[in-house]
Amino acid sequence: MIGKTRKDEVMGSIKGKHGRLGILATVLISFALASCSILPTPKAAPQLYTLSPKSTYKKSMPVVNWQLAVDLPIAPSGLNAPRIAVVRSPLTIDYFAGAQWIDNAPAMVQRLLIESFENSQKIIGVGRLTVSLRADYILRTELREFQAEYYETGKGPPNIFVRVNAKLVKMPQRKIIASATFDRKLPSPNNTKTGIIKTFDRALGKVMRDIVVWTINTPSRSGG
Repeated sequence: MIGKTRKDEVMGSIKGKHGRLGILATVLISFALASCSILPTPKAAPQLYTLSPKSTYKKSMPVVNWQLAVDLPIAPSGLNAPRIAVVRSPLTIDYFAGAQWIDNAPAMVQRLLIESFENSQKIIGVGRLTVSLRADYILRTELREFQAEYYETGKGPPNIFVRVNAKLVKMPQRKIIASATFDRKLPSPNNTKTGIIKTFDRALGKVMRDIVVWTINTPSRSGG
């Protein structure tokens, strides 16, 4: 009887250990499954968009022999981002979901401005503002408007509004010899992202062409 009792105690202990292990395993599996169920689902990457430089100019535009440095445009924080701005009322700003510019808007505009100057073939040298570039003039710009506006069109396609202020600075005096503001507001043909981006491209292209022509002609006109 004593031997049997001892045997029963040993078997009970083994079963107890196995039982506790089984419960622990069940708890761990349940926790793992629960953890998997609360993991966030990855969002789809946004569609990236870029715009094109201006490439057509009047042949009568003069050729200049000075160098130009194009500074990075300044912009309000709402536009200093890769997100595509949407304005639904005069006092609010929003962004398109699932779509972004290929770069921060000011950096993209700087690159396109430089390419637009190069495409004109009217200037001896143009580039970003760096220590190594010995520029005769610096073009400083401010991106003041760069958005799709719905508050004037209701539920219809938006107007695309681009406004850039430009200042031409003579070096090494660092003297502003001219300042001007250029803007375009064009209606998008439809409410699709393709139509809206193409309208951005046309509006910015017209503004950049005006800036290039103004910059090339200003030194001779101002006596600078």
